[in-house]
Amino acid sequence: MATSHTSLAKFIHWSFIPLYAYGIFKQLDDLSQLEDTGLLIFEVAFATMFLLIVVLRYTYMRRFDTFLGARVPVHRVHYFFAKTVHRSMYFCLILLPLTGLIIAGLFTSGIKDGSAQEVALSVHEFSASLSYVLIALHVGAAVYSRLKGEGVWTSMVPIFAEEKPSSNPIITRIAEVEEQVYDQVGRFFSAKKG
Repeated sequence: MATSHTSLAKFIHWSFIPLYAYGIFKQLDDLSQLEDTGLLIFEVAFATMFLLIVVLRYTYMRRFDTFLGARVPVHRVHYFFAKTVHRSMYFCLILLPLTGLIIAGLFTSGIKDGSAQEVALSVHEFSASLSYVLIALHVGAAVYSRLKGEGVWTSMVPIFAEEKPSSNPIITRIAEVEEQVYDQVGRFFSAKKG
C-alpha cells in the first residue's frame, strides 16, 4: 500500500497554488476593463487554461486515497467530510473559470449588465468566496492532521514529516473527542436510514 503521493501528484498539488493565487490577485476591478480587447483575450485564455488544468488535476488526483499515508484508522464520517471538502473545492475551482468565461461571453455579446450578467457575476463571486473557505479548511485540516501525527501530512508535504502519532495529551484528548463526534454523527445518519 502506498504511503506517499507520487512526485507528479506532489508537483500538481504544489504548482497549482501560484496559479490559483495569480488568478485571485489579477482579478478585474470592474467589468468595463473588458473593453480592452487585449485584456479580454488574456482573461479568456487564462480562464480556459485554468479550467483545463483543474479538470486534468481532478482526473489525475482522484485515483489517490484521501487519507493516503494514514497510519491510523480513519473514521468513515471523517472520510466523508474530507471527500466532501475536496470535491467542493474542485467544484468551486471549476465554477470560477467557467463563470468567468460566461461573463466574458455575455460581455462580448453586448450584455454588459442585466440579470444574466448579474447571475454570472454572483455565481463567480460566490465560488471565489467559497473557495477561500474550503482552502482554509483544507489547510487547517492538513495542519491538524500533522499535529495528530497521522501520516497524511508526510504523504504530500516535503517538510516536518511525522514520525509517529502524537503522544501529546492535549492532542490525544482532542482526537478522542473528534472520534466521539464522528461516532455520534455516524449513529445519527444510520438511525435516519433505518
